[in-house]
Amino acid sequence: MKKIAFALTAALFLVSCGQKEQAYDASGTFEAVETIVSAEASGTIKALNLVEGQIVKADETIGYIDTTQLYLKKKQLIAQIGAVLGKKPDVSVQIAAYREQLKQANREQQRIINLLKSDAATPKQLDDANSQIAIIKKQILAQESALNITSISLSKETLPLKVQIDQLNDQISKSKIVNETAGTVLVKYAEVNEMAAVGKPLYKVGDLLSIILRAYITGNQLPTVKLGQKVEVLVDAADGKYKRYEGTIEWISDKAEFTPKTIQTKDEHANLVYAVKIKVKNDGYLKIGMYGEIILSKKI
Repeated sequence: MKKIAFALTAALFLVSCGQKEQAYDASGTFEAVETIVSAEASGTIKALNLVEGQIVKADETIGYIDTTQLYLKKKQLIAQIGAVLGKKPDVSVQIAAYREQLKQANREQQRIINLLKSDAATPKQLDDANSQIAIIKKQILAQESALNITSISLSKETLPLKVQIDQLNDQISKSKIVNETAGTVLVKYAEVNEMAAVGKPLYKVGDLLSIILRAYITGNQLPTVKLGQKVEVLVDAADGKYKRYEGTIEWISDKAEFTPKTIQTKDEHANLVYAVKIKVKNDGYLKIGMYGEIILSKKI
C-alpha cells in the first residue's frame, strides 16, 4: 500500500514539473485602437454596406443618408440666383441710344466747322454743338455708372444664396458615410431605413492588424523598460503551450496606479504599478480581451 501511495505522489510531481512554467515579468489583456463612426447628417439611412467582422479600407464609401430635401433646397437657391441675376441691366444695350446721339452730335459739330470756314455759320453755333457733345458724354458716363452700380448690387444679393449652396453641398457631402480608418468592423449600431441624427453612432471599427497588449509592471521593473524596447509576448495555445510574438513597447505611463484586480504582476504583493502598451503584429490569432504575458528580456 505504501508503494502505491509513493507511486501516485511521484506521478503527480512529474506532471506538475511538466506543466508550463509561469516565468513572465508582467501580464495584461489585448486591446485595439477603436473608432466609433457617427453620422454627420440627419435623415434616413439609405445604404450601409457592412457587417460585423468585415475589413474596411480607409476613405471607403460604405453608405449614405437621404439627401432629397437638401437637393431640392439647392435647386431652389439656384433658381433664386438665376432670378436675381436676370434683373442685371445690359449696359451696352441701355446706353446704345446715347452713343447714337453722340455720333449725331459729332457729325453736326463737323458740319458747323465746315460752314464756319466759309462764313456760313456763327461761332455760337459751334459752341452749342460742342456743348451738346459734352452733355451727351456726361449722360453716357452717368448712365454707365448707374447701371454698373445696379449690376454690382444685384451680384452682391446673390452672395448669401451662394453661401447657402456651399453649406448644402457640405451637408450633402457629409451625407456620404465614408470610413476614415482602415480596420475591422467590431460593432454595427444602425441598419438601413433607420433614422440617423448628427452624432448618432453607426458602427465601431478597430485596427486588428497591430494589436495592443496593456500590461502592468512594478516600480522595481520600471528602470528596465524603455520606449521602443523589444519584448517577448506569450499567449496561451493548445496543449498547454505558448504562442510567442515579438512586441514593441510604445507607451509607458508617467504615473503609478493601483494594481487592477484581474491583473497579476511578477511581485503579487505590489500595490502600485505602471501601465505599459506593447504593440504586437497580429497574425489573426490575437483577439481583443485575450490574456497575454510578457518577458522583458526578449528571447526570440
